[in-house]
Amino acid sequence: MNKYQHIRTEFYGKPWAILPDKLRQITQLLQFAAAGGKFTEEEVRERIGAAAPRITPKTPGMVALIPVYGVISHRMNMMQDVSGGGGTSVEKLTSTYRAALNDPNVKAIVFDVDSPGGAVDGVPELADEIYSGRGKKKTVAVANTMAASAAYWIASAADEFIVTPSGAVGSIGVWGAHEDYSKALEQEGVKVTLISAGKYKVEGNPYEPLSEEARLALQADVDHFYQMFVNAVAKNRGVQASAVADGYGQGRMVMATLAAKQGMVDGVATLDQTLARFGVSSSTKRMSASVAHELRERELALY
Repeated sequence: MNKYQHIRTEFYGKPWAILPDKLRQITQLLQFAAAGGKFTEEEVRERIGAAAPRITPKTPGMVALIPVYGVISHRMNMMQDVSGGGGTSVEKLTSTYRAALNDPNVKAIVFDVDSPGGAVDGVPELADEIYSGRGKKKTVAVANTMAASAAYWIASAADEFIVTPSGAVGSIGVWGAHEDYSKALEQEGVKVTLISAGKYKVEGNPYEPLSEEARLALQADVDHFYQMFVNAVAKNRGVQASAVADGYGQGRMVMATLAAKQGMVDGVATLDQTLARFGVSSSTKRMSASVAHELRERELALY
């Protein structure tokens, strides 16, 4: 029960902007690992939606093609502990974006997005930075095929947001969870005594049921980040916050054509069609040296 406890505590102690089904899959992975089970690297990638290992990232011509794959987390330390790597680090993604934006040899930036979302940490700051970069260098995000929750938050900040015909976007919402295994400990004959100072220091701990006061505090955090999410999307898409909260799927995923009709994206096209607008294709391998280095560092760090 104590195995992976630091990971479980981090996992349940933060709000998430992620598809519920994906968070349940990660929960199952954590529970399985805590019980001593082991997945192969391929099985882990399948469950958390991580990209397969790649040594050479695709950055065609003078267009920086930046992948945003799998579960998003600030530094990916939690998912690396569980799986040995996978997903997208906000920290690394930010440095990659900055390298592309500041490289004079890069004429455009394209985010290749296929992510169910992830942790909220760092996402508002990255989205704001991408939004502030509008007009400096053409930036396009392509949902290829999924941009959900935190991934939608990030992608909506680009100059242009495209979704591939079979893709979907949305899941605009935030949620949290609390794990209570006090009864399981009791059945095992284990009693945990918490020694603390500070009224709320051990609030929401997993060794006892969640109190109403703690539940309200967690709800307040979720509401706070949800309002940040809605306001950011409203700014990014140029609409009122009420249009986002009352439309835009209301937490559901929205398929490509309907998403375009509702103003959630700017158009429907494949990644190759988007790249072709800049005179390049996804099979092209030339890249700016500084961006290539940054991308290579990112890929090796994640995979």
